[in-house]
Amino acid sequence: MTTDLQGKVAVITGGSGILCTPMARELARLGAKVAILGRSREKAQRVADGIVKDGGRAIGVAGDVLSRDSVTEAAAVIAAELGPCDILVNGAGGNDPRGTTSKETLQPADLLHKDDSVRTFFDMATEGFDYVLRLNFMGTFIPCQVFAAQMIGRPGAAIVNISSMSAYSPLTKTPAYSAAKAAVTNFTYWLAVHMADAGIRVNAIAPGFFLTEQNRTLLTNPDGSLTPRADKILAHTPMRRFGRPEELLGTLVWLVDQQASGFVTGIVVPVDGGFMAYAGV
Repeated sequence: MTTDLQGKVAVITGGSGILCTPMARELARLGAKVAILGRSREKAQRVADGIVKDGGRAIGVAGDVLSRDSVTEAAAVIAAELGPCDILVNGAGGNDPRGTTSKETLQPADLLHKDDSVRTFFDMATEGFDYVLRLNFMGTFIPCQVFAAQMIGRPGAAIVNISSMSAYSPLTKTPAYSAAKAAVTNFTYWLAVHMADAGIRVNAIAPGFFLTEQNRTLLTNPDGSLTPRADKILAHTPMRRFGRPEELLGTLVWLVDQQASGFVTGIVVPVDGGFMAYAGV
C-alpha cells in the first residue's frame, strides 16, 4: 500500500515542537495541506516555511488550545486558506514544575525540616496542577470539539491524540501530567465510540521516552551525560535508548491512512522501545 494524502487537510496542534515538527513534514510529504497551530505564530510559521521550501503546502496559525474562541478563530482561518479539516493531530501538551514533586516518595523529614528547595505533595500549587490537567486534557478536548465539526461526512476523517506511558502507570514526581494523559487515553476511547457513526476514527499514540526541550534538563546534565532519572528510565526500556522523533511517523501515517487502518478506531499505540512490556525483572 502507498499512502497518498493528496487533497487532505491536516491540522497539528503543538506542531512546532520536537515531536510534532517531523509529523507535520511527513504529512506534507505525503501530499496533505498542513496547518501548524501553536501559541506562537512565528514558530509555527517557521515550520510551515520549511515545508513550503521542500515543495509542500503549509501555513502557521496562532491558536491557544485552552481557549475555544481562539481555536474556533484558527479553524476558520485554516478552512478559508486550506479547506476543512480531514486529519487532526493533538500534539499540544506538556508539564509544569508546579504540578510535580521534588522526590519520588514522601520523606517525613522534609515535613519536619522544611526546605524551600524541596516540593512535597503538600506543596504542589493547585493552580499548577490545574494548568497541567487543562493543557493536556482540555487542550485535546477543545480542538477535537472544534475541528471534528468540520470532519463529519468527510471520507477518511481521523483524529490522533498524543497520550503517554504515564497514562498506563503513573510516573513518580509527575502526578498532574500522569493524570492528564490518563484522561487523554480514556477520552480517546470514548470519542472513538461516539464518533463511529459519524465516520470519524479516533486513536492515539503513547510515546515512550523521547528527549524534548521540556524534559532535556531532567534527563541530561549540562555536559550531555545522563541524569540518574534517565538511567532509571533506560534500565526499564528493553531497547536501552531514547526514541527518535521520526520513529513516531510510521504509526502516525498508519493511523491516518484510511486504506491502511480504515477498521481501526479506539486504540492507543505504544511507541516505547518495550517500556510498557517490561516488569523490571
